[in-house]
Amino acid sequence: MNQEQSALLQQSEIQRELHQEQPLAEKNSLSNSLSPARTEQSHEQPFLALGLRPELVRALQELGITTPTLIQEKSIPAIKAGKDLIGMSKTGSGKTAAFGLPILEKIKPRAGLQALVIAPTRELAVQIGQELRKFGKYLPFRLATVYGGVSLAPQMEQIAQADIVVGTPGRLKDHLDRRTMDVSRLNCVVLDEADKMVEMGFIEDIEYLLSYMPKSRQLLLFGATISKEIDYLTQRYMHAPVTAEAEAQVQEEYLEQFYYNVPHHEKFSLLVHLLKKEPIQRAILFCSSRSTVELVSRNLRQQGIDNEMMHGKLSQNRRLRVIQQFHQGKTPILVASAVAARGLDIKDVSHILNYDLAADPQEYIHRIGRTARAGESGKAITLLSQKDYQAFSDILSRYRVNVQELPLEAFQRLRFDARRISSDRGSSPGYHGSGDRNVRERSRRFDRPGRFPSSRREQSRSYRPPRWGNSWRR
Repeated sequence: MNQEQSALLQQSEIQRELHQEQPLAEKNSLSNSLSPARTEQSHEQPFLALGLRPELVRALQELGITTPTLIQEKSIPAIKAGKDLIGMSKTGSGKTAAFGLPILEKIKPRAGLQALVIAPTRELAVQIGQELRKFGKYLPFRLATVYGGVSLAPQMEQIAQADIVVGTPGRLKDHLDRRTMDVSRLNCVVLDEADKMVEMGFIEDIEYLLSYMPKSRQLLLFGATISKEIDYLTQRYMHAPVTAEAEAQVQEEYLEQFYYNVPHHEKFSLLVHLLKKEPIQRAILFCSSRSTVELVSRNLRQQGIDNEMMHGKLSQNRRLRVIQQFHQGKTPILVASAVAARGLDIKDVSHILNYDLAADPQEYIHRIGRTARAGESGKAITLLSQKDYQAFSDILSRYRVNVQELPLEAFQRLRFDARRISSDRGSSPGYHGSGDRNVRERSRRFDRPGRFPSSRREQSRSYRPPRWGNSWRR
């Protein structure tokens, strides 16, 4: 039996499993349908009603995925029909499958590079590549994942044989400049977390990449939020795009949101108290800057709290190792900057803790989206001090979030070591930009445990929060 006959036999067996005792005419009609209308058979196999190949449905079943999410129901038929699409949905809603499944279905093996997926971070690019390999387990295709921080040579070899490439904008541009990536046969481009790429300053790289793509290619744009800044991309590079929109935020019945109003110099002490008190299965602690990530992570270890840190200055191997350990449950707490707030699908995260808030209100939505995924419950806790008030007000005015204040409990005041120490985990020594001022402030105020504001004016500044809604926050 030759290879082609073996492949046909395997496909036949898969079809028999998925279409047991179903008339041939009904099978053909169902397989070719682009409508999500439900029949008795499609109720049992909802993905078949979306027109997906049996090989894909079998792989999904083995992953425990039997029912499409709302974003998948809305996106897959349009993508299969060749339309440009803007997909908007909350994190954890299955956006990767929404664009990945129809792309895999269209791939013709060994016909050159046909699909390109662009992601803002290396971690997200790796994750997308892993997911596509799982979905396409029973399909013949080759995939290359490319990102910076590693050698170009192995990536060149992989790209030369790839049907699908997943990569970050900068490294994809490098390959295009070196003519090691042929995009002449490309028929589909995906911008995943498109607003994040614009925010990170990749807009010029994206335009550069798109300028080399065939004008007839299909363009798919996905994100948890689609900001006004990317309207330019949609108007210039998309052809009559359709919009597929599902829930933009985590549903409130699954996610509890709380905040503590705490003086800045007591944040770390309260954090340690909460980490010891809360029934944490797995937690991500977000900080708004790299310097804060390093300081908090180091001080937690000094308090005997096991954790790993992740930010953009760590080496690629280190970042991947940290994510793997966190996935496997070897490290219960991950202290991270915004690099972990976008796209990464980390299961069983029970708690999100915001040590401080980023200036961009969208970042809060992406942070809390790391928990309460796929119908699981989760808790998000934010530590608010005076410097976070404006950001918090912006979040409340922009998004409909149900966040409740919790009264401060009794907790031990701890020493916070804010000395500048060169990191031994892949980051460069010292702190830069606004971080220097923050470090100096913390050095003055954190080095004595239990220190309260020395003057009545300072005490007033530290403890008087703004008015939100019709009530004062204590």
